[in-house]
Amino acid sequence: MILKHDERRERSLSQGRIMMNLRILIVDDHEVVRRGLHALLELQAGWEVVGEAANGPDAVKKVNQIKPDVVIMDITMPVMSGLDATRLIMETAPQTKVLIFTMHDSEQMMQTALEAGARGYVLKSNAASDLIAAIRALSKDEIPFTSRAAKHAPKVI
Repeated sequence: MILKHDERRERSLSQGRIMMNLRILIVDDHEVVRRGLHALLELQAGWEVVGEAANGPDAVKKVNQIKPDVVIMDITMPVMSGLDATRLIMETAPQTKVLIFTMHDSEQMMQTALEAGARGYVLKSNAASDLIAAIRALSKDEIPFTSRAAKHAPKVI
């Protein structure tokens, strides 16, 4: 039986496996961060960075155009915050998994991000050790947190 690309992805998701072709959108107002994440993520087999955005409105527009599986979203950006962009993405593309990627190590910020619809929370200070694992966890429908952010997780989930 030959399955189309979307059918393979759906079957993979329904069977609880890591997606074979994970499509990722990177949203951060700093170009150097976007480029660094892009280079890091493209090294992972089966992962493809399908776009980048520098602000919230551009992120929402690109999610609706290119339909990524995962959005790596900064919180603090000009024009529209990552939290507001996450809310809008959840309204228009609820199947998209938003992973907050931030410098904000705060229980309140994590709570707000989860309430906005984010599926995970990774601190930029832990990116080298936690980002890849967090994206893998998301692809298996788990809720990822960096080791430092996890100290808040039992209180906010």
